[in-house]
Amino acid sequence: MPEPISVRPVTGARELDRFIKFPWRIYRGDPNWVPPLLVEQKGLLDTKKNPFYEHAEIRHYLAWRGREIVGRISAILDHHYNDFHGERTGFFGFFESIDDPAVSSALLAAAEDWVRGKGMNQIMGPTNPGTNHVLALLVDGFDRPPVIQMPYNPPYYLELFADAGLEKARDLYAYWMEDITPISDKVERVADLVRRRKAVTVRSIVMKNLREEIQLIKEVYNDAWEKNWGFVPWTDAEIQAVGQDLKMVVDPDLVMLAYVDGELAGFSLSLPDVNQALKRINGRLFPLGIFKLLIYSRKINQIRVLALGVKRKFQNMGLDAVFYYETYTRGTSHGFHAGEFSWILENNTPMRNAMENWGARIYKTYRMYRKAL
Repeated sequence: MPEPISVRPVTGARELDRFIKFPWRIYRGDPNWVPPLLVEQKGLLDTKKNPFYEHAEIRHYLAWRGREIVGRISAILDHHYNDFHGERTGFFGFFESIDDPAVSSALLAAAEDWVRGKGMNQIMGPTNPGTNHVLALLVDGFDRPPVIQMPYNPPYYLELFADAGLEKARDLYAYWMEDITPISDKVERVADLVRRRKAVTVRSIVMKNLREEIQLIKEVYNDAWEKNWGFVPWTDAEIQAVGQDLKMVVDPDLVMLAYVDGELAGFSLSLPDVNQALKRINGRLFPLGIFKLLIYSRKINQIRVLALGVKRKFQNMGLDAVFYYETYTRGTSHGFHAGEFSWILENNTPMRNAMENWGARIYKTYRMYRKAL
């Protein structure tokens, strides 16, 4: 008989290091996996330095079979999420497991017990660590690597989640488009009409004023997304930390602010898909990874359209068409020939219609799961 599974909290720096490095076992030989930067993962889980933990708690667990680590999970409590939504929801994230329902069920049970002990009545996930970060499980589209800040997992995780009693909470779609599909005449016409009739101006962010520019993006984000599923307002500390991370990969011409009659109205954020380069360095910047990263970064030819937000006051006036047009024309002029638009909620009909009318197609589906406690 196999040895029993033991799930224990992570204690000490050595176990946390093993927690962080465990995915290398699961994805060994998988050509579509993009190893995360180890230094980035350590920063993400640093409860003293990551501002997310100013309003959140986290507990990490490892599953052991004898002396062998066979899985990991984190149990998460985001007080801002619950305060904003009026819920008692806990989360789980950073889930990885061998293909064994005994392991995955034991891991998920440990996360459930922890959040239940905090007074929560349901658990959702995966969130890594919050809903403003990398989230959800890939359920369709395993034939392509993930783009920047999107998850990836083996197909067998779907069955493991079902075996553990998790149910679908919401599906999220990723759309794909290549520059062999010309920009739609309708988008171009609407963009031109909106500019002329509404005194719309669009500018790139100014990197030397990044701190101030990030605050403008936060202003739009917290207004535009307030009614969206899973939304949690960014704190000043969080958005500035995100800005510092993005500074390493951003193309300023693909981060745009729109104004109507001089008033801030919206923003669009697209990033070069640095995952195309990260695949080559196996999670390590040193000693040679940083040079490989610089070399392969020059070969990046696709982007992720990460966010597009318009303040509620200016919605339904066609600003999205302006952003679509600018992103397409600027992106192609910078040598990007394809892009992912993600993620888009399954019930976001206006955005989905816009994508499909433009010629983009769904090529990956992600799923958030829940379980009543």
